[in-house]
Amino acid sequence: MSDSSARVGAPVRFGLVGFGAWGRCHADAIAKSRGGELVAIAARSAESCNAARRAYPDAEVVSDYRQLVQRPDVDVVDVVLPSHLHHEVSAAVLSAGKHLLLEKPMAISLEECDDLIRLAHQHQRLLAVGHELRLSSLWGKVKEMVDAGYVGTPQYVLVELSRKPYRPGADGWRYDIARVGNWILEEPIHFFDLARWYLGSAGEPERVYAAANSRQSEHPELQDNFSAIVHFPGGAYAVVSQTLSAFEHHQTVKLSGTDGALWANWSGAQDRTRQASYSLRAFNGGEVETIPIDKPTGELFELEDQVEMVAEAVRQRRPLACTGVDGRWSAAMCLAAEASVQMGQPVEIPRPKPIGPA
Repeated sequence: MSDSSARVGAPVRFGLVGFGAWGRCHADAIAKSRGGELVAIAARSAESCNAARRAYPDAEVVSDYRQLVQRPDVDVVDVVLPSHLHHEVSAAVLSAGKHLLLEKPMAISLEECDDLIRLAHQHQRLLAVGHELRLSSLWGKVKEMVDAGYVGTPQYVLVELSRKPYRPGADGWRYDIARVGNWILEEPIHFFDLARWYLGSAGEPERVYAAANSRQSEHPELQDNFSAIVHFPGGAYAVVSQTLSAFEHHQTVKLSGTDGALWANWSGAQDRTRQASYSLRAFNGGEVETIPIDKPTGELFELEDQVEMVAEAVRQRRPLACTGVDGRWSAAMCLAAEASVQMGQPVEIPRPKPIGPA
C-alpha cells in the first residue's frame, strides 16, 4: 500500500480527479506546493483531458478515475467533482488505499458520509474535507482570538454572505437539484462549519431553524436567499445567512461573548480573486482595535495552504484542519436546515455514528 510517509524527504504525490474551473485551481495549488507533486489527472471530457495535458505536461492524464486511483505512484487523491459523484469516487479512492482530499460537501446524504468515514477508518487512510476557510489568516485569526479568551465565553456568531449568483458548473450541474443536492450544501456549508468551529467550546450543535426562498419562480428548489439559526448547548447560537441575489462577494463574521466582540469582513469582485479587501476589528472593554492580518486571505490562498496541510499530514502525521467527522457535521447541519425549510419548524441535527477517527 502506497504511503509517502515512508519516503523521507520526498514530495507527496497527488492525483487529481476533476479538471473543471475549481479543479484547475486545485491543480495549480498542488503544482506550486512545496510538499506536493501532481503526478496524475483524471478528467471526463476529451476537451478537459487535452487542457490538462497542455497545462501539466509532466502529469499522466486519463479519462477514467479508476485508472488513477489504482496507480502505485499516487499517495493522495484530490476529488473535485460535482457533489453527487463525491461518494462513488471517494469510496473507490479509500478502498484503493489512498489518502483522500475531498471537496465540500463531503457527500449529499449522511449515509454516504458515514460510509466514507467507515472506509477511511477501515483502510487507515486520511480523509480531509475541503473546508479551506479554517486555514484563512482572517477567519482563522477569529478562531485563535476566541480560543485565547479574548471575548470570554462565546455566545453568538453571525456568518453572512452577500454575492452574485453561482456559476452553473460543467453541464449546468450546480443548477440541477439532483446533482447538487441542495444549495445549502453548496456554499452555506462553509459557514455552518465556521459557526461550529467558533462555538466549539459550547458543545456540538443541537437543532436548526431555517427559512429560504427563490427569485426563480420556476425553480423554487434553488434557494437564492437563505437564513438559519443554529442552537448549541448552554444557550449559545449561530446565525448563518446567504443571498445569491446581490453582487460581487462579501462575507462577514460577527462574534460576541461575555467579555468582548469580533468583527471580520472580506470583500472581492468575485470569490476566486487574489485582489480583495479585508479587516478584523476587536473590542473587549477598552478601545476598539484593528487586528493585523499577517498574510493575504481568500480561497485561492487557503486552497494552497490546504494542499500543504494535507501533504504535511501524510508525511508527518500532523492533524488535519478538517476531518471526515467535521465534514459529516457540516453536511448534517445543512441537511437539517433544508428539512427545516421544508417543514417550517426546528429540526434536530443528527449526531455521527461512533465508528472511529477519520
